[in-house]
Amino acid sequence: MGADDNTGICGFLWPTCSRLLRCNSSDNSCLQSNTICVQHPQCEDFPLCYPVTMIDQNMCPPTKNKINLKWKQNATTVAGGNGYGESLNQLNLPFGVFLDKNKNIFIAEYWNDRVVEWKHNAKEGQIIAGGNGQGSRIDQLNYPRNVIVDVQSHSIIIADEGNRRVIQWLNQDQQVLIDNIDCYGLAMDKYGFLYVSDREKNEVRRWKMGEYNNEGIVVAGGNGQGDKLNQLDWPTFMFVDEDQSIYVSERHNNRVTKWRKDAKEGRVVAGGNGYGENFDQLSHPYGVIVDDLGQIYVADSENDRVMRWCEGKEEGEIVVGGNETGGDKKREYFYVNEQQWIEIKQNYSHLFDKIIYLNDSFDSIFLQLKSLVKDVQIKPM
Repeated sequence: MGADDNTGICGFLWPTCSRLLRCNSSDNSCLQSNTICVQHPQCEDFPLCYPVTMIDQNMCPPTKNKINLKWKQNATTVAGGNGYGESLNQLNLPFGVFLDKNKNIFIAEYWNDRVVEWKHNAKEGQIIAGGNGQGSRIDQLNYPRNVIVDVQSHSIIIADEGNRRVIQWLNQDQQVLIDNIDCYGLAMDKYGFLYVSDREKNEVRRWKMGEYNNEGIVVAGGNGQGDKLNQLDWPTFMFVDEDQSIYVSERHNNRVTKWRKDAKEGRVVAGGNGYGENFDQLSHPYGVIVDDLGQIYVADSENDRVMRWCEGKEEGEIVVGGNETGGDKKREYFYVNEQQWIEIKQNYSHLFDKIIYLNDSFDSIFLQLKSLVKDVQIKPM
C-alpha cells in the first residue's frame, strides 16, 4: 500500500480504502488473521480491517469492540413522578433533558415555563430559569423546548420556543443569544460551537460561542422541507460527536440522519422506512444520542420505546420500552375542521390535559373524545 511498517496507517494520508475489508458491523471484529479494526479518517465512516504491522497505536487506536449491553427493563424515577403540576417535586410536560457529569438533571418544563435542576438522588428540583409565569420578559420563558449546559461559562442555554429565541441564563442574569428563530433542539460540541435546529426552516445552524450577531452557518438541511438527503423535515433533537458530525432526529421523516462536518447532504443512520413499528422504522423520533462506540439511541415516541441502531445496519433493536404497544396496537388520530377544533378546545380541554400527561391512559381518553365530538373523521396515521 505504499507505507512503511512503522509509519502508522493513520499517518498515511491516502490508504487504498477500497482494497480493505470492512469490520464486522455488529462487534467491530475482523475475520482475517493479523488484522485489526481501525477507523481511518480518510475512509468515510466505516471502520476497516488493517494489517497489524501497519498500525501505530498512538496515531490510530483500534476501534473498541461493541458490547451488547442489556438494559434493566424496570426503570427508576429520577425526577418527578408525583403527578403533573408546578410543585418542586412535580413536572409538567418535561421535554428537553440534560445530564451533567455529576448526574444532575436539567429539565425544560414546557407547560410550567421553567427549567429545573434535580440534583442526583434529590426528592425535588429547584428552579434555575423561568418560573415567573409565561411571558416574553427577559426573566420569563414561553414554552421552553430544550436546555443544555455550557460547562465553560457555567451557564444554561434554553430554546425558548414560544418567544422564538435562544436565551442564556447565568445565575439570575439573562442574555438573548439568538432572536427570531423557531428553535427546537440545542447541542454544543467540544469546541464550544452552538447548534440550533429550526423546525420551520428545516435546518440546523451553527454559531461560534460568543459570536451571535450573525445568521450562523447552515450545517444540515436548509434546502426546503422534504425527504431528500440534502433536506430535513421537522428537525427536533440533535447530537454532535467528537468529529463534529451532527445526528439529526427528523419527526416527519421518521428518521435520523448523520451529517459529517462540511457535508452537503446527510446519510440515514436510523429509520427512514416510513412511519411504523417494525425494527427498520421509527414513528416521530425525538431524542437522539450516540455513545462512544458509535451506537445510536433514539427515543421512538409513538412506539413508546428507545431503539439502538448500529450505523450501517438496516434494523435497530429495542433497548427499553415497546411493551405497551406490543408491536400490535395501532393508534388512531382524528382530524377535525376549524370550528370543531374550537369547540373541542372550549369544552373538552380537561381531556386533552389527560391525553398529554397520562400517556398510559391514551386509548380510554381518546374514546371519550371520539364519542363526544360528532362527525369526526377517523383515519389511521
